[in-house]
Amino acid sequence: MALITWTAEQYGTDVGFADQEHQTLFGLLNKLYDEATGGAARSTIGGSLDALIAYVVDHFAHEEREMLAKGFAGYDVHKAEHDALVGICADLQKKFHAGEADVTDDVGQMVKGWLDSHIPKFDKGYSAALK
Repeated sequence: MALITWTAEQYGTDVGFADQEHQTLFGLLNKLYDEATGGAARSTIGGSLDALIAYVVDHFAHEEREMLAKGFAGYDVHKAEHDALVGICADLQKKFHAGEADVTDDVGQMVKGWLDSHIPKFDKGYSAALK
């Protein structure tokens, strides 16, 4: 069952690359969530966790390049939001691979909550500048 479903109404930014990348990100998150809550092997979950985090880092870098190229005034605050989530993800990734943490429903809900807040509050804010 999907943890999060992309809809243009809730998550659309009207910026083509961002909407496409968000949809891919949601798919990777749903895959990880399904594996983690469905009893998949730890190695499978670890591979999906690594893939999701790598994609998030690449996506954030893409957004940040576009914001800088267009002179988006909210860049610094937006980048700080990205950096905070990357820090949380890197910590989870390190602990997971050390056997000190698991990917749980709570982790999925935390990431979903972050996306539910970040995309409408921050990403939709760059729509006019990045179109």
